[in-house]
Amino acid sequence: MTAVIDKTARPPGRWAAPPRPSWEEEPSRAGLAGKGVALTLACLGILFPLWIVVVTSLSSRKTIDEAGGLVMVPKDITFIAYRELLSGGQVTRAAIISVLVTLVGTLFSMAVSVLCAYGLSRTGSLGHRWILMLLLATMFFSAGLIPTYLLVQTLGLTDSYLALILPSAISVFNILVLRGFFMGISQELIDSARIDGAGEFRILRQIVMPLSRAVIAVITLFYAVGYWSAWFNASLYLNDQDMMPLQNVMIQLVQKQEAPVGMAQAIKTGQLSGLAVQMAVMVMALLPVAVLSPFVQKHFKKGMLTGAVKG
Repeated sequence: MTAVIDKTARPPGRWAAPPRPSWEEEPSRAGLAGKGVALTLACLGILFPLWIVVVTSLSSRKTIDEAGGLVMVPKDITFIAYRELLSGGQVTRAAIISVLVTLVGTLFSMAVSVLCAYGLSRTGSLGHRWILMLLLATMFFSAGLIPTYLLVQTLGLTDSYLALILPSAISVFNILVLRGFFMGISQELIDSARIDGAGEFRILRQIVMPLSRAVIAVITLFYAVGYWSAWFNASLYLNDQDMMPLQNVMIQLVQKQEAPVGMAQAIKTGQLSGLAVQMAVMVMALLPVAVLSPFVQKHFKKGMLTGAVKG
């Protein structure tokens, strides 16, 4: 029996919706309207607090006093809070520390995670099953806070920036996602590279990693956001206030309800508000994640779903 092909039918265009399965009903107008309203309310619920934080950070002390606190309607826009924060001092130093810790920590975590995931993705590698079981056990059992602190102290990492990186450098979940993606790469492609004389490191560098750009971008973002947002390790292992990253400085500003010492004169003269300083620090802490996330968003579906399903 020969199948009949409709030659007049054309594939959907670039922006056309894909054909629906026969068992799926067409959405009603009420359903589409309900989805639109729900998405709009969700976006407003996320963006409205951010709007208040940004507007308050750009408001003068007079505007903040007239509003009685947080400002919703922009008026008398000024960048004095950001100018004072970035002119040097505690906040500027903390921001530089956070950037360096994030860069170094992300590179170290990705290097270890990629190497570990590639080794575990080769089912014939030495100790593959036992190492995998050991890693999985750490997802359900941990030594606890006190033994971890004693270990860091014994290794001499207290009051060291390594204490902000090493204790939380590896995420077993991220390794498993990378491993699942690596196992989905064609084994014939890897075998052909071995026949041509390529070693494991060359296969990883020239074949596996270029084919895994999506999942590597997603995991890199996960590690970077984790390092940038981390504050607990610094509060636990650092005693020197000059070594504190930006997140810890932000917590101190919010809890003390006051600006750093260098800004006291600007606050006394009425040029600057302590609340504006707090909101400006929050914006500085959120800005890198908000800027980088859209560039990696397109890789989320391919990287996370493929890495989680395969393997």
